[in-house]
Amino acid sequence: MSGTRPPLPREVLLSVEKPARYLGGEVNMIAKPDSPGVSRFAIVFPDVYEIGMSCLGLQILYFMINARDDFACERAFAPWPDMEARMRELGAPLFSLETYRPLARFDMVGFTLQYEMCYTNVVNALDLAGIPIFARDRGEGWPIICAGGPCAVNAEPLAEVFDFIYIGEAEGTLSAVLDEYGKRRSKSGFLRAIAGIPGVYVPSMYDVSYNPDGTIKSVSPNDPAAPAVAEKAAPGDFASAFHPDRALIPLIETTHDRAALDIFRGCIRGCRFCQAGFIYRPAREREPREIAETALGALDSGGYDELSLLSLSTGDYSRFRELTALLCEPLTKRRAALSLPSLRVDAFGLDLAERFGDGRKSSLTFAPEAGSQRLRDVINKNLTEDDILSGCRLAFEHGWRKVKLYFMTGLPGETDADAAEIALLSERVAAEFYRLPKEKRPRPVSVSVSASCFVPKPFTPFQWAPQLDTDGFRRRHAAVKSAIRSRQVSFKHHDADVSVIEAALARGDRRLLPVIISAVARGAKFDGWSEFFDYGIWAEAFAENGLSIEFYASRRREYSEILPWDHISVGVSKDFLIEEAERARRGETTPNCRERCSGCGASRYAAEGVCEPCRNCG
Repeated sequence: MSGTRPPLPREVLLSVEKPARYLGGEVNMIAKPDSPGVSRFAIVFPDVYEIGMSCLGLQILYFMINARDDFACERAFAPWPDMEARMRELGAPLFSLETYRPLARFDMVGFTLQYEMCYTNVVNALDLAGIPIFARDRGEGWPIICAGGPCAVNAEPLAEVFDFIYIGEAEGTLSAVLDEYGKRRSKSGFLRAIAGIPGVYVPSMYDVSYNPDGTIKSVSPNDPAAPAVAEKAAPGDFASAFHPDRALIPLIETTHDRAALDIFRGCIRGCRFCQAGFIYRPAREREPREIAETALGALDSGGYDELSLLSLSTGDYSRFRELTALLCEPLTKRRAALSLPSLRVDAFGLDLAERFGDGRKSSLTFAPEAGSQRLRDVINKNLTEDDILSGCRLAFEHGWRKVKLYFMTGLPGETDADAAEIALLSERVAAEFYRLPKEKRPRPVSVSVSASCFVPKPFTPFQWAPQLDTDGFRRRHAAVKSAIRSRQVSFKHHDADVSVIEAALARGDRRLLPVIISAVARGAKFDGWSEFFDYGIWAEAFAENGLSIEFYASRRREYSEILPWDHISVGVSKDFLIEEAERARRGETTPNCRERCSGCGASRYAAEGVCEPCRNCG
């Protein structure tokens, strides 16, 4: 092992906020000793410890890699600014929590890209670790630097940082990639060996050229080992894909301090703004009994009093009634709450309410996304106002008193009147509560309204759409706020400036890496945190590099334009996305996948655990 004590004096750790972020030693942590033939893999989560430890994907990857005899997996997180300042003062490099090994001494270092606003933390982490930022500057003596996660589907702004990018789900082909590393080739030999594995994209094997107007002219492979299009990876049988039977239990409170389990991947709905709903197609499910056993085991081993069933739309799990029958009594006995994030309000049926009506209730989260029916049709939400009100009324009748409503402003085709409808719909939800008999409402209802800013994302029907500018977002937020009259309805919204930079990075190309480096040099880090984000830094960084924020964020793209991610495939065809974009323009909806297959192309990933329409697609 590299060491048994943190590589910093005790007085340093005592001088920073939450020193437990940097100590490791959590319950179920795995610290493998150095051993011949064992390669060391560091997962770096480019955000603070409390956020990273709440990420289920990190936990799955950690235990999946550590289950191998030939790999040891460790973790590192972005240090909070107070800790970073002390580390730089003392010349201490970024290190892992398991063995306190500097990142530069690992064989492979993998970043999980969950959010575009963490890109500055990726660059900053490499700098703090003393690792060259550009892949071309790292010879044989440096670790293989890679990345994965949802943002990997267009990681072009960071493409020249990584030796390879893993696209898709780790349970798919990551083991094959690690097998190839074990053959101890040269770095270039390893990259050529894995370039043809589904899920692997080697940026250095592709050349990008640009037109005089700044659009992309071509993206072409420069190595015979590289496929013309890099395909995503997905587990062939998700129902039996790896899932840990335990979890790392943090020693401090994290953002989501509860047991969590993903019950299915993908989504049947096709909301046109939702990147995850397209890149994780098709919908694949786990068995109810396996979910229940794993979930209850996680509650008991971790001492949690809340269970979260994760998916893009939990109520769409086809065997939900069977699953709740298995969970109801054990959760009640444990006095454990059930958290159902991103629940569709129309899927909150009487059966679910009755099964958990006597248990401890946390708040319910519903996502109507748009206030008006016209706009819900544009985004293909397939949700009526009656669905929303009746679902909330049912929740109120069975004891829930807190409802969170998620909306989005700046959606394609939105008007100020559509934005005002967010307030009116939210007040009608609160009014449903006061229709209950007085004895059933001893306490006031709380309706929390949150409005995010629309960000056009790759691999969605809205990937060509322009984003609203900051003034437009502020006008929409003011329209919502001024229309709220009820004291039971509270309203908050995302920062428009942050969302504009997010859009620029989400639809960015390779020319943005110098922008990110310039922003880091000016002090940008933790840009997803309002107290650290500085729009002026980004404006200066774009200007310094002769690029325009508006070019990437608010410019409408033509269907004929070559997009920065066109050499990546997530299984959904571009023709299908164009068809959906045109249906949105006409205000037409598309049925969900269980009602009718729309031929998106995701059937190539159909296998066990896939719903029947996807299995028979095409």
